[in-house]
Amino acid sequence: MAPGNLTQVTEFMLMRVSDRPGLQIPLFCVFLVIYGLTVAGNVGIITLTSVDAQLQTPMYFFLRHLAIINLGNSTVIAPKMLVNFLATKKTISYYGCAAQLGGFLVFIMAEIFMLAAMAYDRYVAICNPLLYTVVVSPQTCLLLASLTYLYSLTTALTVSSCVFSVSYCSSNVINHFYCDNVPLLALSCSETYNPETAVFTFSGTNLFFSIIIVLTSYFNIALAILRMRSSEGRWKAFSTCASHMMAVTVFYGTLLFMYLQPRTNHSLDTNKMASVFYTLVIPMLNPLIYSLRNKDVKDALKRFLDNPCHSLKIV
Repeated sequence: MAPGNLTQVTEFMLMRVSDRPGLQIPLFCVFLVIYGLTVAGNVGIITLTSVDAQLQTPMYFFLRHLAIINLGNSTVIAPKMLVNFLATKKTISYYGCAAQLGGFLVFIMAEIFMLAAMAYDRYVAICNPLLYTVVVSPQTCLLLASLTYLYSLTTALTVSSCVFSVSYCSSNVINHFYCDNVPLLALSCSETYNPETAVFTFSGTNLFFSIIIVLTSYFNIALAILRMRSSEGRWKAFSTCASHMMAVTVFYGTLLFMYLQPRTNHSLDTNKMASVFYTLVIPMLNPLIYSLRNKDVKDALKRFLDNPCHSLKIV
């Protein structure tokens, strides 16, 4: 990943979300609020699922890690973007750009597979409730989370190494508000076929397999719910996975919108808008989705606010 003698570029110039001068301060305020809510919401989820005794289940174990991933993903992007709204010189160093790309890839890959693990958890809970504590044991949860992070890190290192193996020796203006692989490769002054193939292969394969896991899990969940004779039982089963279904729909819907557009309609400006959604808006929405529609989380928050010291002693 070192530039060596192959590149003359030592820093990159990032673009803003909008080039209109009159929008910079309002956009700064909007995204500052979004990032503040993201931090508060996800730290709140992490805290509640860590200290409340009634949230020590596999479902909330995975939710805690999703909150960690959302917080990390947003933090890799938002601070630099906020600074660039106010800064005259919107630059990032060569290695800083590589680190930002690597961090973004780690967290976006981790979110893809953490959502798949959460779908599998709901599948076992609803379709095989008697075996739930055996199949989704604490050891299994820890293994799934560890494999998710390990695979995400390996993928991020591989893809970012491919992206930074090419030469950057002409323009250094990235048409994006953070370092992403597609706008970076567009600046290369050397052959980009191999890194583009690697990026496309990893992105397509990971998205495909995670979607297959999610769709298969929810197809079986839907069949199991339809077989239930009690309307109360159907509603209870549906309510346990409604929040996750909503989060999955928003996240995968955004990714599919980006990757399934016809090539003629695809543009880096469209990527920017979609990227704002899945790097900043979705991490803010997830804590709201999982708390406003989840009685257990709302009850845990009430217990924590009523007596935080007691909550900490429970665990």
